[in-house]
Amino acid sequence: MTFGDGDRPANGARPHEPNGTAARAGSHPVLDPLAEVRSDRDPATDVYLTGTVFLDIIFTGLDSAPVRGTESWARGMGSSPGGVANMATALSRLGLRTSLAAAFGDDMYGEYCWDALSRGEGIDLAPSRTVPGWHSPVTVSMAYEGERTMVSHGHEAPPPEEPAPLCPPPARACVSLLEPGKREEWLGHAARRGSRIFADVGWDDSGRWDPDDLADLEHCEAFLPNAEEAMRYTRTDCPRAAARALADKVPLAVVTLGSEGAYAADGRTGETAEVPAIAVEALDPTGAGDVFVAGFVTGTLADWPLADRLAFAGLTAALSVQEFGGSLSAPGWVEIAAWWQHVKSYDDQDPAALRRYAFLDGILPAAARPWPLVRAVPTIGFRRQ
Repeated sequence: MTFGDGDRPANGARPHEPNGTAARAGSHPVLDPLAEVRSDRDPATDVYLTGTVFLDIIFTGLDSAPVRGTESWARGMGSSPGGVANMATALSRLGLRTSLAAAFGDDMYGEYCWDALSRGEGIDLAPSRTVPGWHSPVTVSMAYEGERTMVSHGHEAPPPEEPAPLCPPPARACVSLLEPGKREEWLGHAARRGSRIFADVGWDDSGRWDPDDLADLEHCEAFLPNAEEAMRYTRTDCPRAAARALADKVPLAVVTLGSEGAYAADGRTGETAEVPAIAVEALDPTGAGDVFVAGFVTGTLADWPLADRLAFAGLTAALSVQEFGGSLSAPGWVEIAAWWQHVKSYDDQDPAALRRYAFLDGILPAAARPWPLVRAVPTIGFRRQ
């Protein structure tokens, strides 16, 4: 799906700002997407998640993959919190009250990531901890030809002095990355306390692709694998058939189809929905899957129709790949509103495509900035003024 000339400038230029936080108005969201469904009995946290925070260093503007024995120069570079921070930032920027449990090193990288997430993004890090003497995990990501290559380094954080609680703080929802063959006890406790569990899954290095290895699906509200993962787990050769098969195991199966968009099947109602992707020029695809999940979680908690949730998730992911990094590229409501105003300003837009996103008119604030938006490149090197 293509909208007008809504792609970002090809040169990728943007000013440097201290800590990369100037791109958004503090840590306060423009709107609360759950305002109409909130009550006094709701938990203070909308979404709880846990995982590993990396310091991501991203190189963009490479003409090709690095060649052994040569030096490659990148035309762009940025750094930002990565790993589970991608998802946490995306959720917080969409106005969800987000709580993150993670270990942070006591080095400069860890201090930067903590500050960027807590002060810059308004993420609750009360369940997190700083580990003395432990260096932060680091990932270097090289983006070229619409893809990326990553090199990571890190060691598992030492266990805390006191074991982490099996049951996380009360939350509307929890997001988890399932590991094949491994059960996370906290997911069952959270589900029994009323949290809606959304799960993604990583590549199965064992090659088993045994659906019985995903036992925690029994606790999940929604499962969001990509097409290849979904087909391997269901032994099908069609991602849409895979989604329908997965809907027998989890209430809602959402399969991302790459450049084709996404397809979802609701196992409770039999409803299905498919939304094509938005064609954009990708600068850096890091974290796009996390942003997609965050958009879908937002729409689900807000009780939007299934097709609108898919469209919104795809839109947020498309906007994110036009910027540096996995976390600080995640769009907020101002960016989404600016995009919508921009694409509506062209007379030759596809009417069907415009109708697909017309639900945004009832949600969005007035855009405060013109398109294309200029955002800060996050960097460790600058100090606050």
